[in-house]
Amino acid sequence: MSRTTRLSSSLLRAAAVTGVAALTLTACGSGSGSGSTSSGSGKVKVGLITKTDTNPFFVKMKEGAERAAKENGAQLSTAAGKFDGDNAGQVTAIENMVAAGVKGILITPSDSKAIVPAIQKARAKGVLVIALDTPTEPESAVDALFATDNLKAGQLIGEYAKAAMKAKTAKIAALDLAPGVSVGVQRHNGFLKGFGATEKDVVCAQDTGGDQAKGQTAMENCLQKSPDINVVYTINEPAALGAYTALKARGREKDVLIVSVDGGCTGTQAVKDGKIAATSQQYPLKMAAEGVKAVVTYAKDGKKASGYTDTGVTLITDKAQDGVTSKDTGYGLENCWG
Repeated sequence: MSRTTRLSSSLLRAAAVTGVAALTLTACGSGSGSGSTSSGSGKVKVGLITKTDTNPFFVKMKEGAERAAKENGAQLSTAAGKFDGDNAGQVTAIENMVAAGVKGILITPSDSKAIVPAIQKARAKGVLVIALDTPTEPESAVDALFATDNLKAGQLIGEYAKAAMKAKTAKIAALDLAPGVSVGVQRHNGFLKGFGATEKDVVCAQDTGGDQAKGQTAMENCLQKSPDINVVYTINEPAALGAYTALKARGREKDVLIVSVDGGCTGTQAVKDGKIAATSQQYPLKMAAEGVKAVVTYAKDGKKASGYTDTGVTLITDKAQDGVTSKDTGYGLENCWG
């Protein structure tokens, strides 16, 4: 699934190859708040590779990296896949950044397994590699992981949904991410664990890619298969809003419980508006900021970040349930992203 491209050390040629690979690779200048692009500046070079550059989660992650780069005197280069799942593009981005002389790379893997060989090559050349948000498989393929505990995020909304159902028999629809993406598997499994359910309790499961339109289509398909669905777990809030649209078209928006994960501003507002019952909020800006600091520390004293750092998760709802710790949408909107 991976694709490799040999590059020269020239930044111009690297940028050209990046264009062919349909990626964005930029060295952010002072106008973007991350330092000079001059190779003679002496600044620590840090690379950030996200799944896409359009998802608000990754937009906020980039903002966090840019801010931290400015604060720590680093030079930041960024790249993003053309679409979520663009492993070949991420491989090319890693190669470009290594050729450009970065000291460390922060990456949200599109394919947790397929990206590993490219990461191994970068680490073999002395580049610190830190996964953000999504762990690699195996997790030890990178030096460190800064991320939400996605199993916990799923478990929180599972516990909430179980309490909110108040002993009613659940007919669960799961609107998932995509095969091979660990973050999706962890959230799904966490939800089932928190709810005290098994796969047998899921009457319909559909992949959405975290996309709102696909979430709507998935919900429509599930309603055709099982019209009595009363609980909907979604991988993220765009998928949740797609599900809500489909349910509203059937006049079911008030009698089906929707729970989700992410905590973006649009999603948190949807919780406040009653479209989503609850969401687990995560903090992408913190992930990126801590990653940049770790690369700068490595460049200065050789100390490598290692292991897993939990960047936090909070259950957000305005309909609190007994026995489930949560905060209201006032807190959620103060700490949301996007």
